Amino acid sequence: MVKHVILWTFREQYYAAQIEEMKADIKKGLEGLKGVVPGLVEIHVITDPLPSSNCDLMLDSTFESVEALKGYSEHPAHVAVANEKVRPFMASRICMDYEA
Repeated sequence: MVKHVILWTFREQYYAAQIEEMKADIKKGLEGLKGVVPGLVEIHVITDPLPSSNCDLMLDSTFESVEALKGYSEHPAHVAVANEKVRPFMASRICMDYEA
């Protein structure tokens, strides 16, 4: 199994209400990839970090293999969600992939 974890921070230009709407949209889009992307075992988007956090959003996903993770990164459904719902709104992205 391969874990794929991403932490994002929104750009500062958005209001709290906008961020909440974007979080819900991102969660729906990314979690909707389960059953669509081959080799994607689990996917969860955490939208409510504790105040002690220094990021706004977390993706916690599990893949069958490194090859499945590569396929996910190139899958048209994932690319559409990333390009339309995630990337345009983020100031920073931190990623860690590891074998579990």
